[in-house]
This record gives sequence, structure tokens and C-alpha cells, in this order.
Amino acid sequence: MFELSANNAPEYLESRGLPTPRLVTELGGGVSNTVLLVEAAKDRFVLKQSLAKLRVEQDWFSDRRRVFRESAAMRALAPHLPPGAVPGVLFEDPDNCLFAMSAAPEGTQTWKARLMAGEIRCEIARRVGEMLAAMIRMSWLNREYEAEFGDQTVFDQLRLDPYYRSTARRHPDLAPKFAALMRESAARRVSLVHGDWSPKNFLVAGDCVVAIDFEVIHFGDPAFDAGFLLNHLALKSFFLPQSRPGLAAAATQFWQAVMAGMPGDAKWIEGATVAHLGALMLARIDGKSPAEYLRDEILRERVRQFARDLIQHPPATVAQVFERL
Repeated sequence: MFELSANNAPEYLESRGLPTPRLVTELGGGVSNTVLLVEAAKDRFVLKQSLAKLRVEQDWFSDRRRVFRESAAMRALAPHLPPGAVPGVLFEDPDNCLFAMSAAPEGTQTWKARLMAGEIRCEIARRVGEMLAAMIRMSWLNREYEAEFGDQTVFDQLRLDPYYRSTARRHPDLAPKFAALMRESAARRVSLVHGDWSPKNFLVAGDCVVAIDFEVIHFGDPAFDAGFLLNHLALKSFFLPQSRPGLAAAATQFWQAVMAGMPGDAKWIEGATVAHLGALMLARIDGKSPAEYLRDEILRERVRQFARDLIQHPPATVAQVFERL
């Protein structure tokens, strides 16, 4: 298996009978992938290869074949989401654990970049909530999806262990809370779960929103996705206090869109979302993947104490979390 790079991508594409690209640019593949934008005379597409050892200080490994769950998920979701809401799969290379997909329109930025620049658009949050609700609704108690995506090994490797177990070791007094959350969440196998429903994984151009990075997708507890997104908005409320009212409004729009599209027998999701939100907030301070923009130790301690209180004394509603902020 070769390791994909911007330097060897042209030779690799030629070996598959594809035209030599005029430009190959490395994109932000996060800690777990190599992602390249390929621009040829008439085409733009993306190559994505999973890494075995992730780019973090602590040892963190995962099965490289997770990348093909991602391509399978995008094929499954495309008919149920707005046109262009997920990339199209162009080809797969099982021997090298990579695949190619269509590129987002030129001029897109991640939603995270826009939020960090102080651009808070509630309609984007609402669209992201509607997309999550659509994914939950189309897969709700669907045994075919459970059979295809029921294995949670990668989710455990990339989320539960580095986020929850790692953080619990740093906060032994909260270990029973984390254990209970993981146990209760494992019992809620009801729909597809993206596993990284984060602002960095939405590409925005005008009113177009594209969801990417489905490598942690599995059939499980959708409250994890809702808590994951809300946690990012909450963390940015600490980092960008001047944007706090706008971020709270965006969180409200997101949550209302999720709840509007949920099946009627999912009343439990709000309490479960709040539980995940507190645990994830503490994990982004003391887990294996701390939020890179929260470097100031005084600010980190403020987040840490807020998260600990949220875990120990959770409010009944999502709205109350942002009222506390």
C-alpha cells in the first residue's frame, strides 16, 4: 500500500488511466486522512486516503478500511438529502484504502472558518439541523442500514476511546458518569449516526451546504451527532464572546430543525443530547483531540469547569445549556 501525497498523486492517477492533473492541492484532512483536491483540464475532484496512525501527540490507531464505509454512506444518503448535499463517489481503490469523490463548488469555505471569522448565519445552522433530521428519519429503526453500518468498531476507535474513556481517566471522579453515558448510548441503536457532525465538515458557498467526512458513520445513537454539533457552537461561545448571542441563536435554529424532523417516539433525544454535550465539551479540553483554538489555560479552565458542572448537574433542555453560557 502506498501513502498518497500531492507529489505522487499525478503518477497514481496516470496509472489508473486518468489524465495528468494540472494542479494537486492538499486539503485539511484533519488528523485521520490525507485529502487532495485534483484539478485537471475539465474536472475537479477529491482523493481521500485514510491513515492507520492518526496525527496527534498520543498514539491513536484505527482501521484504514473505514474509508469505504464513508463512500457507502454517501451513496446511501444522496437520494434522501437535497441535491449536492453530499459528494458523489467516482471510484474506489480497495488496495490503497482510498476513493475519489466530486469536489464542492469553487469558492466554498468550511462552516467552521466562517464561524471563526464571526460570520454567524442562522440559516446555515437550520440547514445542518434539517440534514441531520433527514438522515435520522430515513434510517430510523431500519434493519437494512443496521446490518450494513451496525459495526461500531471505528466509532469506538475514533470517538469513544479518545474522547470519553481518555477524558474519564483524567477525571476519575466523573468516570461513572462517562461509563453510564457510553452504556446508555450503546443501547440506543435507532438510526444512522455521522459521528463527526462538526462545522469543519460542512462546506458552504452561498446557500449551498455540503456535508463531508462520513468515515465514522454507524448505526447507533443520533443524540451523539446533535451533541457533537452543539458542543462546537458552545466552545466557540467561549472563544468568541462577542459572537455568543449569534451562536446561541444558531444553536436554537439547529436544534429546532432537528426536533421538527424527528420521529414521534424520540422524546428521549433532548436529555441524551445534553448528556453527550457535557461529556464532549470536557473531552475537547482533556481528551486525545483537544480543540486547537482553546490554548489559553485560563480559558481552558473555564470550559473545563463549565463542562464538569454540565455533566454533574445537567439541565433538562438544550436551551438551558446556552442560557448558562
